[in-house]
Amino acid sequence: MKGIIFTEFLEMVEEKFGEEVTETIIENANLPSEGAYTSVGTYDHKEMYSLIRELHKKTDMPVPQLMHAYGLYLFVSLANAYQPMLSDIDNAFDMLRSVDKYIHVEVRKLYPDAELPHFEVNDKGADKLEMIYTSPRKMSDVAAGLIEGCLMHYKEKATVTKEMIIADGSKVKFEIVKN
Repeated sequence: MKGIIFTEFLEMVEEKFGEEVTETIIENANLPSEGAYTSVGTYDHKEMYSLIRELHKKTDMPVPQLMHAYGLYLFVSLANAYQPMLSDIDNAFDMLRSVDKYIHVEVRKLYPDAELPHFEVNDKGADKLEMIYTSPRKMSDVAAGLIEGCLMHYKEKATVTKEMIIADGSKVKFEIVKN
């Protein structure tokens, strides 16, 4: 997993919970990297789970809620950092449709070794989109936050539902219906 995912997570923790909590979760997680992340480095995704578990212990917030909150935060950070990639996209559905066919293609140009989730997108009408998330890292709650962050970015209202296709979370269906 690319380091930018870790650095953004730690920035979110510091912003929302403070520097002391950030330092505590890094210390308690017993990370092989010792929490020294660079945005272009590559790290084991298990370190993210360790950090999230420690944040859960420190805050008593459920892990899925923490991951979802991180997805919301991450969308805003990535949209700000990679604004040129979004400049030709006018709405949330077009953005969501472009994740695998455009956004991830551009990400791979920047980070050729990036291990990205796969999104199969199926149009179900003008106001309904289905996204099938597939990833061995099983971070669909982060994906849900990213989807909702996208809707907020474009100031659109929609209901997002999530259905496990594979019980372990490696394949999940999201249905996004405009309100």
